[in-house]
Amino acid sequence: MNALISHKTKILTGRPRIPGDKSISHRALMFGALTIGETMISGLLEGEDVLCTAQAMRGLGAKIEKSPDGLWRTYGVGIGNLQTPETPLEMGNSGTSTRLLIGLVGGHPIKTTFTGDSSLSGRPMKRVITPLEMMGATFEATDGDKLPLTVTGPEDTLAIEYRLPVASAQVKSAILLAGLNARGTTTVIEEKPTRDHTEKMLSAFGIDVQIETLENGASAISVTGQQDLQPGAVDVPADPSSAAFPAVAAALHEGSEVTLANIAISDRRNGLYLTLQDMGTDIEFTNKRIQAGEEVADIIVRGHGPLKGVDVDPARVPSMIDEFPILAMAAACADGTTKMTGLAELRVKESDRLLMVAEGLKACGVNLEMGEDWLTIHGTGKPPRGLKPGANAFIQTALDHRIAMSFLILGSVTDEPISIDDGTPIATSFPNFVKLMNELGCDIKVL
Repeated sequence: MNALISHKTKILTGRPRIPGDKSISHRALMFGALTIGETMISGLLEGEDVLCTAQAMRGLGAKIEKSPDGLWRTYGVGIGNLQTPETPLEMGNSGTSTRLLIGLVGGHPIKTTFTGDSSLSGRPMKRVITPLEMMGATFEATDGDKLPLTVTGPEDTLAIEYRLPVASAQVKSAILLAGLNARGTTTVIEEKPTRDHTEKMLSAFGIDVQIETLENGASAISVTGQQDLQPGAVDVPADPSSAAFPAVAAALHEGSEVTLANIAISDRRNGLYLTLQDMGTDIEFTNKRIQAGEEVADIIVRGHGPLKGVDVDPARVPSMIDEFPILAMAAACADGTTKMTGLAELRVKESDRLLMVAEGLKACGVNLEMGEDWLTIHGTGKPPRGLKPGANAFIQTALDHRIAMSFLILGSVTDEPISIDDGTPIATSFPNFVKLMNELGCDIKVL
């Protein structure tokens, strides 16, 4: 247990180095392992989740190593040539790589067992299992859809057309990855747009990905199986979800100016920044460019006064689903009511994030209401009280890195300091978070 406490501070300034994008880092390692040849990866996030992906791909037969120059190199085995691991793949806390890899191995004629920590072992995998069973994979899972889980891929993977019942980039990606080794074309239909890193990166690796807009506005994403992925070089941009924490911190401190360099800003990832602008934050996007197939920019965030409450457009939810915990901290300090709807996916993240945010904010003196998939926060235009001093005055994080980081940011503006029960999981996505935030001007310490 690594309890942390965050005290109130004033102006934040600096140009922090944000870690590489986690979603792109996972995929760079996976897709590099599916080529035949060498793929060089720069800017890789070296958090625990991504390191679990690297170790898993080694277990499946790929050679992956970090060079003295800081570059990561993968030497792939090619589509159809993954090996049955000698031991279970230990995925730690990483739900993203687990669901994607279940899809990948589920399209290969091998038997693979996945294990994880207590948090990951409690998360449902049914949304991935259902379409993969249609493609011929079979499963043995704890309680029907939990880890430890064993998947056996078929000799001949069936190409399918599958309409997502709930918008999910992870489920979409799992199906497309299984389809890479299928005979024929696999199509995923999504009613609402989700993150498209898989489509973009598959295209960058030479896979022909077809995207069609249907009459009802839905999208059909298709891949034809048994194409060869081409090795090359991947420069991973910085993670907008990680950058969200210093961005909100700067927005909450009047007089602050923080520059976030090299951030992925596609319309599938920029929802938090657009919402902060709606709330009155001064945000400037500069030096826009394309990197690793992704739109990238430097983001300058200036804090200049109280934010205002807003109704968050539900259509924006897929572009900021991971950022709602930190947005809730901004809403708690805003002047007026902020309404957030369409948040059902938060219930099945590393924790029930909707519940954890609501309970933590209430403990800090925030007035709010919560429903099954919505959260309404009534801000006063001033930061909330914070945690009342006393024994066991901790925010419970449920081993969720985003809950932990969000409340530490809130503690930088509350009158009373905010303590969290365990900051250890922060290393899964943002290994140097405390050091980086303190260099900007925060005051976060180990209790």
